[in-house]
Amino acid sequence: MRGAVEERAVQLGEYIVHTGSTVRVCAKKYGISKSTVHKDVSQRLKKLDPVLYSQVKHILEINKSERHIRGGMATRRKYKNM
Repeated sequence: MRGAVEERAVQLGEYIVHTGSTVRVCAKKYGISKSTVHKDVSQRLKKLDPVLYSQVKHILEINKSERHIRGGMATRRKYKNM
């Protein structure tokens, strides 16, 4: 079981780097919780693959800085469709 968790952490990290997706999107694609994805890419990946971890960290920081914009766009779409 331990090997599967480590492999999953690397796989999630590679997915985020290649697609630039958010933790939420990644969790939905792999059918696991957001907290599991976050723990895998922020804690486990740091020990397993530091280079991949730094790439993922950079993308997650970008996503965090843009989340207020995506939230505003979602609200706009919601009221536009009403």
